[in-house]
Amino acid sequence: MSNRYFYFTRHGQTIWNVENKICGATDIALTDLGHQQAIDLGSKIAQEDLGIDEILYSPLMRAADTAKHISQMTGIPARMEPRLKEQNFGKYESTPRNGDVFRKDKENFVCRYEGGESMLQLCQRIYNLLDDIKNDPSGKTYLLVAHNGISRAIESYFRDMTNEEFASFGIKNCELRKYEFNR
Repeated sequence: MSNRYFYFTRHGQTIWNVENKICGATDIALTDLGHQQAIDLGSKIAQEDLGIDEILYSPLMRAADTAKHISQMTGIPARMEPRLKEQNFGKYESTPRNGDVFRKDKENFVCRYEGGESMLQLCQRIYNLLDDIKNDPSGKTYLLVAHNGISRAIESYFRDMTNEEFASFGIKNCELRKYEFNR
């Protein structure tokens, strides 16, 4: 069997991205630029004919709207995948992304941020999703549309990372990445 692969992108820009705030599980809308980034990515995907069969997206509106723009530009069907929802950062939602206390807590993988979700919990659901995609008997190639926290979990599934590398990893809004499962 040949190697299986999928694509991942982070949603377009949100107002809290502009304000350098942690979005987490808070449902924040795209900015006008965020909508345009999604449309542009959809156009790029359509032009490059990447062989994507289906788009799976987070239930949060910033990712859902990004996925819907890409679907409209490409004709690729899209459906919501609840496991792609961003990590709930509990007490840190809406606080500055670069806060010293948050940065330190983010390296403690068991911490639930007083009502949130730990990094270990996040990785469990993302690793389970990736295992499901890897073993999908349909052979579909997916585009996952989600969040920066999800990008960390996906990256760690494919390569060894230190806690510090994991905590600091991120991708740009509407950056497209390809991941390949090695059989």
